[in-house]
Formats: sequence, C-alpha cells, structure tokens
Amino acid sequence: MPDNGLPFDRPGKIVCVGLNYRDHAEESGMEIPKWPLLFAKWPSSLIGPDRPIMLPAQAKDVDYEAELGVVIGRRAQNVTVENALDHVEGYVCANEVSARDIQFSDGQWTRGKSFDTFGPVGPITPAAEDPDPQALGIRCLLNGKVVQDSSTAQMIFSVAEVIAFISDGITLEPGDLLLTGTPAGVGLGRKPPVYLADGDEVTIEIDGIGSLTNPVRRM
Repeated sequence: MPDNGLPFDRPGKIVCVGLNYRDHAEESGMEIPKWPLLFAKWPSSLIGPDRPIMLPAQAKDVDYEAELGVVIGRRAQNVTVENALDHVEGYVCANEVSARDIQFSDGQWTRGKSFDTFGPVGPITPAAEDPDPQALGIRCLLNGKVVQDSSTAQMIFSVAEVIAFISDGITLEPGDLLLTGTPAGVGLGRKPPVYLADGDEVTIEIDGIGSLTNPVRRM
C-alpha cells in the first residue's frame, strides 16, 4: 500500500460535479444547474482512511464535503444513461476537501480543491452490493457532531446521468474516480461559517458503503 494509505490504485483522473444536491443549491442561494458542472481534482490529493488532512499555511477556510465516489470499472465512451451503471466497479465514501478562500480568489476551483491530502477516500464497495446509488443516506460528522445529513436521492443529476454526460466526449477509463457532489450542511453555508481546524476529526458515512474517518492537522 502506498504511503498515502490509498485503499485502491491511484486513478488516472478524478472528475467532480459541483452543486449536484438540491438542498446544497438551496443553502447556497444558487439556481439549479441545467447540466452537470464539472471540475477536476488532481489524483495526488488522495489519501486513505485515518491519514491526516493537512491544512496548508496559505489556506484559512478549509471545508469538508461528504460525497459518494464512483469508481469506473469498464471503459465508458458515449454511453447512455440506461447503460451507464454497467461501467461502475463500485462506490466509496469520499471527503472532497476544499480551501474556500483559494477556490474563490483564484477564479477557478482546481488549486483550492487539489492540495495534498484534500481527497480522503475509503475502500471500494462493489457495485453489485449497492444496485441503487440514488437511495443512500449520506452524512458528515465533525468531531462526532452531524453536520451533513441527506440522501443521494437529493442529487440533481443521478450517477447514471453524470457518467453519460462525462462520457459524451471524455472517455472514462477503468480506475477513474467520479465525485458526485455534496449535500447541504457544508461549513461555508453555516452562519457563522465553520471551517476545519487543527485537532478536528471528520467522518463520512454512506449507508451501504461504510464510513471514512480522517484527523485534521495544521502544517
């Protein structure tokens, strides 16, 4: 196992979907997207369970984001919504950690989302064990307190729709990781905002998939 504790081989690419939960769009005061809003997160950000999320000196407003991760098992190119789930190897708990101050000051999201250790992920649960990815409870606990509590039924674009949309022009290869968005309750949306601090512990729970816990440390 590599030093980062990643419980599966590093993916060739990570494709993320922004603003993909209705409750999160509502708390953000933003309109429902007409199509999936995609951005990249670099694979070097990934770490496994129990490895520390390191808060970089240049980032002050670092946020948690509970997400359902999708690992591609078969090459997907121009697939239909109806056939999209046939290309899934399995699902993982993921924390799509984001430096909000850098995300917004940069004018694009890649750097603020891709710092080293900003991509905790858990082991893969085979797709056959969870045939309906749109009926899963999803939660984030910060220091034991539930801060996000929703369901993948709140997704604006389903896992199948996301795969079909991406594969229409971007070929998905086996091992690629998709992060499908986060529900309401992120630190940015709280009044006052709640950001990660040295000594915190973050746990992501997804029904049928498992849980993922990581400590938080300041560099």
